[in-house]
Amino acid sequence: MDSRVLYLFGSAAPPVVDIARVIEDAQADGWDVCLGLTPTAARWLGDHLDGLAALTGHPVRSEYKLPGEADVWPPADVVLLAPATFNTLNQWALGITNHFVVGVVTEGIGKRIPMVTMPCVNAAFVQHPQFERSVETLRGAGVTVLYGEGGFVPNEPGQGRPGEYPWHLALAAAREAGQ
Repeated sequence: MDSRVLYLFGSAAPPVVDIARVIEDAQADGWDVCLGLTPTAARWLGDHLDGLAALTGHPVRSEYKLPGEADVWPPADVVLLAPATFNTLNQWALGITNHFVVGVVTEGIGKRIPMVTMPCVNAAFVQHPQFERSVETLRGAGVTVLYGEGGFVPNEPGQGRPGEYPWHLALAAAREAGQ
């Protein structure tokens, strides 16, 4: 039986530094993982990109392919975008696709690919009125947004605890979405 394909996408929030462990956890659950990063997240993990590509068996992507180039990844069964920053979540909800990761998830809505996202934002960011609108827009489009009770709960600015980011909830939601 072929593995299910998980597109694991991350943006530049502190929990992204644990992405290798998350990949290993997903692989242990039977996923073939393809890793995509926002440009800033790719810069944060720059020294580790080759190792992450070796871990997944696929190139790590943070940019669109050139016209005419073949896609280097198998089609996704599920997309998990976590951690999703304030910027990434709002771009996705507004359809602003200037980055590869946001372009894939935006198109994924129309392709009806099961998608899960879990923000990583502080309590000051969520006070901006666009944040709640974006969460509701994505939920209305069929995206599972793990925010609030049973998902990510924001902390005060400067009091982040990246080691406590609930990756297990994101992977469990991806598993459920892929069934």
